[in-house]
Amino acid sequence: MSNKLIHLLQIFDSNFPLGAFTHSLALKTFLQEAKTMNKETFLFGMKQQLQTQFSYTEGLACRLAYEAIENQQFNKIKQIDKELFNLASSREIREGNKKMGRLLIQVTKQLYPFDSLKLYENKITANELHGHTTIIFAIVSTELEIELERTLSFYLFAIISSLVQNGLGGIPLKQVDGKKILHELQPFIQEQVEMILHLPEEEFGGSLPCLENAHLMKNTSYTIEK
Repeated sequence: MSNKLIHLLQIFDSNFPLGAFTHSLALKTFLQEAKTMNKETFLFGMKQQLQTQFSYTEGLACRLAYEAIENQQFNKIKQIDKELFNLASSREIREGNKKMGRLLIQVTKQLYPFDSLKLYENKITANELHGHTTIIFAIVSTELEIELERTLSFYLFAIISSLVQNGLGGIPLKQVDGKKILHELQPFIQEQVEMILHLPEEEFGGSLPCLENAHLMKNTSYTIEK
């Protein structure tokens, strides 16, 4: 196993704050409204969530941040950070993203003392930027010279794994159903990664209205600790 693969496994470890809660909010709302009752409908809802909310937001942001670090364009990182914050459709998501970003950078800076990561942390500490897990993943992957396509594949799989674990308790799903979903989604992951690699920057922030509404509904249950 190559060192790069080992680094990816550590970066996207489920014990790290991945920011998957953002996507689980919409799925939880669907569950509460009885829109997702079994493996098939859960799989459909998750695909809809990921191919819009993830691919056009975090996925594309990860690619843009990766390219910005490669080209030493930190002003671009600032822009992406602010846009990710503004794109969040509820206070719960905005505050949750900030909290997860700050938690993640505290861990990653000890493992990977890169100047670019330190610069990003300084801007967050000074409240000039908000902090987002997506940008941190992009910075670390770029500095480690891990291919963008592989980074996106691991990132998307980690998010899916987290959503499936949430689904196991929410529907409930059987453990074997969770494994089947992860297996069935492998071609889907590659399709989404390929799409993200070729999306124009103008598409950043695209989303389905029904998913945005689900996020807005969760704004009334603000529970993230400050």
